[in-house]
Amino acid sequence: MTRPLRVLVVDDSGEHAALVGEMVHSAGSWPDATVDQAGSYAAALEALDRRAYDLAFFDYWLGAEDGLRLLRDVRERGIHVPVILLTGHGAEDVAVDAMKAGAADYLSKTNLTVETIGRAMRHAIALGIGEQQKRAAERALRSSEERFRALVENSWEVLLLLDVEGRITYTTPSITRQFGWRPEQVIGSVLVDLLHAEDRRPVAQKLSAALGRPGDRMMTEARIRHLDGTYRSMDAIVVNRLPEPAVNAVVFNARDITEGRRLEEQLRQSQKMEAVGRLAGGVAHDFNNLLTAILGYCNLALDDLGPKDPSRRDLEEIRDAGERAATLTRQLLAFSRRQMLQPEPTDLNGLVQQTEKMLHRILGEDIELITALAPGLPEIMADPASIEQVIVSLAMNARDAMPSGGRLILETMVSELDDAYADSHATVLPGLYVMLAVTDSGEGMDAATRSRIFEPFFTTKPQGKGTGLGLATVYGIVKQTGGYIWVYSEPAHGTVFKVYLPLADAAYAAVAAPEPLPASRERETILLVEDEEAVRSLTAEVLSRQGFEVIDAQDGVEALRVAHSFAGPIHLLLTDIVMPHMNGRDLAEKLIAVRPDTKVLFMSGYTDHAVVHRELSAGAPFLQKPFTPDALARKVRTLLDGAAH
Repeated sequence: MTRPLRVLVVDDSGEHAALVGEMVHSAGSWPDATVDQAGSYAAALEALDRRAYDLAFFDYWLGAEDGLRLLRDVRERGIHVPVILLTGHGAEDVAVDAMKAGAADYLSKTNLTVETIGRAMRHAIALGIGEQQKRAAERALRSSEERFRALVENSWEVLLLLDVEGRITYTTPSITRQFGWRPEQVIGSVLVDLLHAEDRRPVAQKLSAALGRPGDRMMTEARIRHLDGTYRSMDAIVVNRLPEPAVNAVVFNARDITEGRRLEEQLRQSQKMEAVGRLAGGVAHDFNNLLTAILGYCNLALDDLGPKDPSRRDLEEIRDAGERAATLTRQLLAFSRRQMLQPEPTDLNGLVQQTEKMLHRILGEDIELITALAPGLPEIMADPASIEQVIVSLAMNARDAMPSGGRLILETMVSELDDAYADSHATVLPGLYVMLAVTDSGEGMDAATRSRIFEPFFTTKPQGKGTGLGLATVYGIVKQTGGYIWVYSEPAHGTVFKVYLPLADAAYAAVAAPEPLPASRERETILLVEDEEAVRSLTAEVLSRQGFEVIDAQDGVEALRVAHSFAGPIHLLLTDIVMPHMNGRDLAEKLIAVRPDTKVLFMSGYTDHAVVHRELSAGAPFLQKPFTPDALARKVRTLLDGAAH
């Protein structure tokens, strides 16, 4: 050892304790050993608590207590000093009890010699070193296991262990964060039963292949069912570890790629629109040249004919058809962003007001036109004639969606598209924009129609009723202006087109940063009801970070069930308006009937004027989608701090 051996002798006889100390020094290997004495049970515990010893001798008889009891108490305190038990009696049962209690050796006082002391000390010290190494290895193993457990349990990826039949034997807690399932709900289930029907066969084939190739990494993709019935896209690695005793399972490691797939689809759609636009622009450019010649010669021929010439009517029909074709090419050029725009600072409110009279004539008497223009709206940088064309085209599209009449609302406001919105929309640059919202109370659209609404020549009208270029032209103008267009629609609930246009005055965008939100003063509970899983997850995350307790539901029926089983107060109901089974207004009425102290905040992709006219009463708290996390948090905080629903 690098320092002198430290020894404690516990004996109520000072004379015998001194004798043991002399034998320790005489044993040959430890002449400079430090030997302390303790004359009682209590003194021994105090000495062992105060100082670390390399070896201890305990006398079996210590007055009212004995050495075995002392040894057990020392071990319970976590003191692992090697102990040699001494006794004046050589009873074999005492020796057995001493070894069971953890003694390194047992010596009879009657046969005590320098040789027996030395031999027992060497044996005890060797055992102590071995025990130290064992404890160090156990500590390292526990630390490694705890570190691994922390990594696994906090990982965002989902780790599943499967048996040879594909049944789940273990899952990480992340399955709850990713899919809503608690581990105990899926353990024992067959993995492929949780997959989308189209993915079951290929994944089963991968699992079968993995069984025949232990250790090989198999890549696969699958859509796994969420607890709410939706599916999440996962990128997975399958490895057969069944032959390894420590694992004895097929490892299925899955990573959520749903958001990445959505952004890829957005980018592909944008690239497709760009490609179609280039093609359309090229065709329109060449066709325009042909039409120039056709119309030019047609007009020359008409100039040469008299007013009663029998050929004149035919040439006029040709000219009219050529001019209609020219109109189509102009629309194609607008879609492909090859038309000549002359952007200038423009008052959008003024454009809407100028267009309003013309729209009354276009829409007809059975459609009510409402304008809601934000005062003090900053100017946009745009070509006024093109923006007027956007307004008219969107109004005509709305008219066609309301064959039996209805309501059309034109709204303007300043809107912020923040980093979070830009992250979820592949081509958007964050910043302040002026928003034009065109909302109708018509038939609405399903998801399949919405995904193709801006494609050229796509139309839901009967054959021969429209070219399918109206919304494609709008899309082209908005993109060429440097803006963005977003559509929100539900079948039987109308449609809103939101056009975001760049500001003319860059200084207007340099708005002061808002004051930080005050922290929640108590653990307030919010019931979040939203049928779009992605929006629900984002909203729940934003509210949780603000200190709120969030309970969520995917529709009104589930929300009422959740509220009934929730024991505490629900401070706020945050609900979408248009949902399956039950709309947000009806849900609010049913919830307030049983929880009158709960405040309500409605949200929707429709604009506030649209929902007030169709769904809500004036003054109902409302948050318009898409909203920024800061706008959501401030609206919730303001409403909770207010005095009324």
